[in-house]
Amino acid sequence: MPSYTSQNTLRIAKRFQNLKRPYLLVNPLQAKHIPVQPLAALDMMGALGDLLARKYPRAKLVIGFAETATAIGAAVASRIAPDCVYIHTTREAFPPAAHWIEFLEEHSHAVEQKLSGDGLTEWLSRTDSVILVDDEISTGKTLMNMVRELKEQYPALSEKKIVAASVLNRVSPENEMRMEQEGIQSEWLVKLPEEDYASRVENLEIHEAGRVSPRTLSFHHTELPCGMLKDPRLGLLVSDYAGSCADLAEAFIPQMMHEIKPGSRILVLGTEECMYPALVLGATLERMGSDYCVRCHATTRSPIGICAEAGYPIFSGSKIPSFYEKNRTTYIYDADTYDAMIVVSDTPVKGTEALCNLMAAFPLREDARVFYVQGGQDVWYL
Repeated sequence: MPSYTSQNTLRIAKRFQNLKRPYLLVNPLQAKHIPVQPLAALDMMGALGDLLARKYPRAKLVIGFAETATAIGAAVASRIAPDCVYIHTTREAFPPAAHWIEFLEEHSHAVEQKLSGDGLTEWLSRTDSVILVDDEISTGKTLMNMVRELKEQYPALSEKKIVAASVLNRVSPENEMRMEQEGIQSEWLVKLPEEDYASRVENLEIHEAGRVSPRTLSFHHTELPCGMLKDPRLGLLVSDYAGSCADLAEAFIPQMMHEIKPGSRILVLGTEECMYPALVLGATLERMGSDYCVRCHATTRSPIGICAEAGYPIFSGSKIPSFYEKNRTTYIYDADTYDAMIVVSDTPVKGTEALCNLMAAFPLREDARVFYVQGGQDVWYL
């Protein structure tokens, strides 16, 4: 098992025109902003899950935070128990829920978050602990906002252990005390020292990600012999979600990968909140023994400054329309050259318009194979 420290889990970037918090903590193993081997990402997420499984073995409810911790939450829940319920917050307008609980992520570029409350009464009755999972916790304000809102609507939560779990934690002793007063216990994989990260980026010269001109391409279409991807936004058993992701991988590989040569460089890319299915597919490819060089990351809503200085984590970036809403800007960072690219999305929007924009951000090889898996069954490909 690798040892996790700030050296291998932390890089500092500068947010583009964000006055609330000028810096961003970038985890090079998280498979979000920068590409990484999928097995390395899942190992790190699993290490946090193993820690929590040892301490809270009877936990049956895990809540992940969108967008950056959706995969971490799924990996954590899967290490605790197959019958653990996993649900994550969302900023999307789908799927339909009878009741949404809304709260604020105050430092974010997109502050509104919501959580489906449809199954919470039942799930709370079946667990002694509720584990809230984020990629990093800096002040605990978002968690406290959420917990207060949940306790107001679900008084049973006050009788449960509430655990704030993260890969990175840099909560000050004062804020730790405030969280404990709210009944929230902190757990983490890496504890960061108190440091003025803003001063580390204030003198960096950055520029904004650029817009791309979409390519005009004609795609083939087929369907995979598996079900639609299950959606954790409404909550489900983590074994069902992980099984749905595995089914996608097992259907995709024999049907679509036969022309990919051993030793190929392959990118498996998630879209915004949809990260875990891409990681599961990428890890399956990595385990195949075909000498594939596989990397995973994802599109994001985060506007991050681009900088060429040595050691800075974001060296290139493009603005692209979202796969979920074409009038919303999203970003892709640190694009590289690959022999094959597989985009995995749970968007309900059919078609390849967003894919054409995304492809323009990559210096793909002339004969590169491109696949787009939408919703788990539909595949568009070149």
